[in-house]
Amino acid sequence: MTRPLVTDELWEIIEPLLPRPRPIRRNRHRRGGRPPIADRAVLAGIVFVLKTGIPWEYLPQEMGCGCGMTCWRRLRDWNAAGVWRRLHQVLLDKLNAADKIDWSRAVVDSASVRAMHGGKKRARIRWIGESRARSTTCWSTVKDVRQWRSRQLARTGMT
Repeated sequence: MTRPLVTDELWEIIEPLLPRPRPIRRNRHRRGGRPPIADRAVLAGIVFVLKTGIPWEYLPQEMGCGCGMTCWRRLRDWNAAGVWRRLHQVLLDKLNAADKIDWSRAVVDSASVRAMHGGKKRARIRWIGESRARSTTCWSTVKDVRQWRSRQLARTGMT
């Protein structure tokens, strides 16, 4: 038998972190629609796509986790609810309690850790006013180029 993508132990950790599903509202005018798929089945679909790297639309229907769009929407909603950030923290706490993290190999990166005091203040860059550069391709400035060239030749004494 194949190993399940979402084990019972992992599900016990993740289930309390998931937001409560919205109640199904049915009234006399609005009937039908698909029943919602269980969170565990959707999580299995998400894990399958992320492990295999297949596109969401190619998620096999035989897995029973709904279509790829359902899994993608649930992934998006759970991300917005902060589920993955909390799950990461819970798993780090569990690993740390079991002494399975080698903190001597940890690296703090400035891209992921905020500088509390903002670092050094740099001096302001002096503003430089606009000046029009001479164009070597535009005929309207040929006169300016000729004047510049004659001045250069006069300075060097090559007239």
